[in-house]
Amino acid sequence: MKKALLALLVLAMVAAPAFAQFKVGLVTDVGGIDDKSFNQGTWEGIVRFAQDNKLPKANYKYLQSSAEADYVPNLSTFADEGLNLIIAPGFLFEKAMGDVAANYPARKFLIIDTVVAKPNVVSATFAEHEGSFLVGVAAALKAKADGKNILGFLGGMQFPLIEKFQAGFEQGVKAVDPSLTILVDYAGDFAAPDKGQAIAQKQFNAGAYIIFHAAGGTGNGMIKEAKERSQKGDIRWGIGVDKDQYSDGVYGSKSAVLTSMMKRVDVAAYEVSKMTMQGKFPGGQVMVFSLANDGVGIPDNNPNLSNDIVAKVKEYAAKIKSGALKVSEVPAK
Repeated sequence: MKKALLALLVLAMVAAPAFAQFKVGLVTDVGGIDDKSFNQGTWEGIVRFAQDNKLPKANYKYLQSSAEADYVPNLSTFADEGLNLIIAPGFLFEKAMGDVAANYPARKFLIIDTVVAKPNVVSATFAEHEGSFLVGVAAALKAKADGKNILGFLGGMQFPLIEKFQAGFEQGVKAVDPSLTILVDYAGDFAAPDKGQAIAQKQFNAGAYIIFHAAGGTGNGMIKEAKERSQKGDIRWGIGVDKDQYSDGVYGSKSAVLTSMMKRVDVAAYEVSKMTMQGKFPGGQVMVFSLANDGVGIPDNNPNLSNDIVAKVKEYAAKIKSGALKVSEVPAK
């Protein structure tokens, strides 16, 4: 018994310095570390992982990209520094990640939101269409309760990935009331709040009551527009994305953010960091974060949604989790 305890103590003593030496880095996309969206959410997962495992502050860091041309140099910088895990959030990293992973086969990488088929890369993807269905249900019920019949969707760039948000949102809305109108616009940019605000102005002027965005930093302009109108008494709502954006819509004691479609990029960053540190790096695998494993969904607290709406959203979530309801990834033509 004493020998077994001694062996465990030795293992723990060996593991502790190994964990303390673990280093993880994030390379942001052009939205920056404080984009209130994808980069920020991923970084929060890394910070939580580091704090839970008592990593020194020097062992977790980020490099900001101001242009796509920075992706390869930034990823390579961390690879040269010998970090144990290098994380990049967003499908725009796909080519850069593939190139750098090939150049540094001994390094370990996590790419979020797309798939890079390399043995030293783990790919985290999300069932965005499932979470978007739920906020579509919430938006439709809120609009109907307030006597409104027009909603909006604002996408960043028009790729199949972002179309998954549109597809789910539209299906959620139509599941509640097929007669509701949904305006759809793409900004062609994920880091242009001014474009997001201009599109929001157009959709709100056309009668949209609630706009759901899947546009990263561009969507912050939409939330700004909803907030400014609501402050003046013209109540409009935005639906956040990736993380709970309630605080971004605050004016006075209220918020113009109805709810948010959360992609738990923080969970992906946290879990893969933990697996890597424990020697269980799932290289070459695709990890899917869906409603079934709480990888997508709405926040736990939704001050702007009535209990009835939350209950209905949970009903639909249960149907999707059980497989009784299938949500298409492709918008209806």
